[in-house]
Amino acid sequence: MNKKEILKILKDDSINSALFDKADKIRRKECGNIVHLRGLIEFSNVCGRNCLYCGINCKNKNVVRYTMNEDEILSCAKNATELGFKTIVLQSGEGDNVSLDKMCSIIEKIKELNIALTLSLGEKTKEEYKAYKDSGADRYLLRIETTDERLYKKMHPDGDFKNRVNCLYTLKELGFETGTGVLVGLPYQEIDSYADDILFFKKLNADMIGLGPFIAHNQTELKEAKNGDLTLALKVMALTRIIMPKINIPATTAMETIEKNGRIKALKSGANVVMPNVTPENIKENYSIYPDKKGVDAHRASELDKLKKEIASLGDSISDDFGVSKNYKYQ
Repeated sequence: MNKKEILKILKDDSINSALFDKADKIRRKECGNIVHLRGLIEFSNVCGRNCLYCGINCKNKNVVRYTMNEDEILSCAKNATELGFKTIVLQSGEGDNVSLDKMCSIIEKIKELNIALTLSLGEKTKEEYKAYKDSGADRYLLRIETTDERLYKKMHPDGDFKNRVNCLYTLKELGFETGTGVLVGLPYQEIDSYADDILFFKKLNADMIGLGPFIAHNQTELKEAKNGDLTLALKVMALTRIIMPKINIPATTAMETIEKNGRIKALKSGANVVMPNVTPENIKENYSIYPDKKGVDAHRASELDKLKKEIASLGDSISDDFGVSKNYKYQ
């Protein structure tokens, strides 16, 4: 589809059910009737960026900052494998939370657990990315958040849009299974930009896309802004699935947070990944990028059981492999 065709669908709510059904059928045909679970470890909320929408931005003085040490991270990773996860996602705020040598040591030790490893650490140099890859990291998630350069600058006053894009292409060049994504419903965001976002994903040939509705945080400059719309976020996601049929797409926590059963709706509209949280319970509440996150707490058997039942109710099963994107070319 070209931009005009994408916009026509985005603007037409009369075909939403058919759109979601089409995306679901394509997901099942190309990726199978399975859902991949990723164990999320939010190991540091220290951040050097002032992204206006994010609750852990560097100007928020109300945040209790933390950075887990190597032993704590490895303990979490081992716990995740015992719970059956085949992939770990290490996520942090953007900055020098952990030295390069220490991060490479953590990567090497996690890889000894025979699991896939995704990093989400923000913008780094090519040399740092290469060191992560050489240490065994498999995937890297770097969300662009919006491909509208003017809006990007407004939302990221200390950010560099071109460097963000260059980082994504560097990750592809180095052989990472590369992920990105956007927010839907940011203040000043025009519907045209969502079409541009989708076409950017296609041009990059991303392997995984995470997106969700904007949710206002009461400790940010956007605290009075209107939240994004779940239906529009689902439409952007469904179109992404149709245009990029083999990629991995998570049913993001933001979708469940903004509307009960948002995760189920996402899984019925093209998503095929869920990321339960394995961050220690005593600190995870401090990783508040938006308020009242309704994720799956992997420490609670009842929540994992509920998730498994939800997945089974859709006619799907949980993957027992590393969940490599069918789009990934370095297999």
